[in-house]
Amino acid sequence: MKRRTKTMGLVLAGGLAFSGAHALASSHREAPFVTKNPKIDATDFYMFNSYEDNRAGYVTVIANYLPLQDAYGGPNFFTLDPEALYEIHIDNTGDGQEDLTFQFQFQNNLNGTDGLKVPVGGKMIAVPLHNIGPVTSADQGSLNVAETYTVKLIRGNRRTGMVASVSNASTAATTFTKPSDYVGTKSFPDYASYVAPYTYPITIPIPGCTAQGRMFVGQRSESFAVNLGVIFDLVHAPPGVVIGGNTAAGRNLAPSTIADKNITTLALELPAACLVSTGKTIISGWTTASVRQGRVINPKATYGLPSKEGGAWAQVSRLGNPLVNEVVIGVKDKDRFNSSEPKDDAQFADYVTNPSLPKLIEILFGSAGVMAPTVFPRTDLVTAFLTGIDGVNKDGSTAEVLRLNTALAAHKTGQNDLGAAQCFVSGVLTPANANCDTAGFPNGRRPGDDVTDIALRVMMGFLLPPASAPSGQLGFTDAVLQDASQFDNQFPYLQLPHPGTTD
Repeated sequence: MKRRTKTMGLVLAGGLAFSGAHALASSHREAPFVTKNPKIDATDFYMFNSYEDNRAGYVTVIANYLPLQDAYGGPNFFTLDPEALYEIHIDNTGDGQEDLTFQFQFQNNLNGTDGLKVPVGGKMIAVPLHNIGPVTSADQGSLNVAETYTVKLIRGNRRTGMVASVSNASTAATTFTKPSDYVGTKSFPDYASYVAPYTYPITIPIPGCTAQGRMFVGQRSESFAVNLGVIFDLVHAPPGVVIGGNTAAGRNLAPSTIADKNITTLALELPAACLVSTGKTIISGWTTASVRQGRVINPKATYGLPSKEGGAWAQVSRLGNPLVNEVVIGVKDKDRFNSSEPKDDAQFADYVTNPSLPKLIEILFGSAGVMAPTVFPRTDLVTAFLTGIDGVNKDGSTAEVLRLNTALAAHKTGQNDLGAAQCFVSGVLTPANANCDTAGFPNGRRPGDDVTDIALRVMMGFLLPPASAPSGQLGFTDAVLQDASQFDNQFPYLQLPHPGTTD
């Protein structure tokens, strides 16, 4: 599929310049502490009914990490943290607690005992580079660093539940190889062919789950977009742009400053029947990253031991719905949110029932007649982000998680990038609306769902009656048209990464 440059003005972040937030995109650098630890920074989380041909009955879950990767970022590039746990959680009982956790751990290994060496003046000297020659799917001997990973499936509590290994369905191996990042076209003459074998068929260790899944872990092209300059210059865009999103042209105006960036993707495609509880069709999901509580820096660091880490695991990154920690949670609580669990989200209720973002947007664009909703508490936001929508994906919990009704049909073609939000007309759920697409955000999230436009409109009262939201039916936009055509139609859906150099 031809790559289309994605652009995003992200006017949704209208209040960010005033609030002092550190967000750069959907969940990039969203909290002060995580900026110190980019390897465990979750950027985007997707969960949707697979729409690849012949994959009905499967759910795709994608967690992206390590934001703002410059493709030329050598010589060490973008390995994940071997001292961290990267986890994808599924709640299938509606209590805001994980019932299934896919736990990823990584290892970075040199090629040979001390890495690749070359003869220099009669001595064999270790090389300083990631690779020393071209790499193909058939010959990877010139790679100096190999990254491998294991995946555990925990049923029940993620720290005390029943643990089993996810295995390669073809070989029964429980250690998988992560493909190298895309150094450039000289090092990887055919990266698409090189990376293809790293989509693995997997056996899922759940009793009664006989269908195979698929898994891919590796670098992909950034799936979000943003215009940083516009955001941090007090949303330097005319009001006509901000509320002019009732046409395709009005939603595709601003350049993206991260269009050439990459991210690291953890992608799973799993049989829906293995994820849901008996008699239910709704699941919820989120991703977290955790590190050890204790760290001692090795004063005589080695490749394998730059530090010594121990103690209990401490969660430092969390992501379910997009944009929550960026534009809903106050700066003082952003790190606390990242360390919290969905079942405890009552502590953040005021940020949802009395959100500050709509008021900040009114301050910025009040001269154009923009007004924040006037009804409190904002039960519409509670429904959209904390409980799910009755008749669509309500699951019984009150927690900030991404909810998906696995029984609603996926759409390969004809996806509405404004998703399930278009199932509402003047605040009333109207499934018969011609634009209604129940397979889209906030019923799960697909890569092509324009979550920024959706979230902006919902925050400004799109789900409320007009009397309570004077500006709720305006065409708020982030000035970019993000849709399914920017992504692939097969697993893992996100496009190949950008190379460090081109021919």
